[in-house]
Amino acid sequence: MRFDRGERLLREGEYGSYVFLLLSGWYKVLARTQDDREGLLAVRAGGDLVGELACFDAQPRVATVVAAGTGSAKLIARQPFLDLLATYEEAAQAVMCTVAGKLRWATRRRQDFGGCPVGTRVARVLLELARAYGHPCATGVSIGVSLTQPELAELVGASEPSVHRELRSLRERGVVETGYRRVLVRDLSVLTIVADGDAPQRNVPAGIGHGLAAATTAPTRPTPRPV
Repeated sequence: MRFDRGERLLREGEYGSYVFLLLSGWYKVLARTQDDREGLLAVRAGGDLVGELACFDAQPRVATVVAAGTGSAKLIARQPFLDLLATYEEAAQAVMCTVAGKLRWATRRRQDFGGCPVGTRVARVLLELARAYGHPCATGVSIGVSLTQPELAELVGASEPSVHRELRSLRERGVVETGYRRVLVRDLSVLTIVADGDAPQRNVPAGIGHGLAAATTAPTRPTPRPV
């Protein structure tokens, strides 16, 4: 299936009987806040899986997924999806890794919100996005996710002025370069130091989210990586 910017793949609160394997494009994961607006929880890209929890437990969707631009995805019905996981161990392991990765992301955000300065939280979110979805280029690592500063503030869990101030500090130090809906990490090593704060370094595998498709297109020899 193909999607245009703003089209919804999944809707929070609805019961679902399918998952989407994202093939291309960028997608935003949204959830209702206490003041009845949609807040940004995460971003997903080609290779990621969305909607699997509702297939596992038959409960309502916990979030809404919206296309951030033109993209494509493969819709997989619940029973074929479960049959695939029961038949191919490597596919099942890949899905377990993606669920674990999402839980780790959510846990880190809760921990960061409770005790980390805004600058550390900004650096950690940028570092994880760069390692998960970044593309090396001549001047650094380009974070391919199209995010506005208000959306980045939602991911960080801080006010927009605070995030803007921290981004300006990183720009002045030559660590990042920002433009309209884009972020370029010019010095990944310094960003890692800033992200460390007083805690151990957070390691996120490079290139996660781009291998599960192999499990559906080549089931005789699947070679998925965590999504």
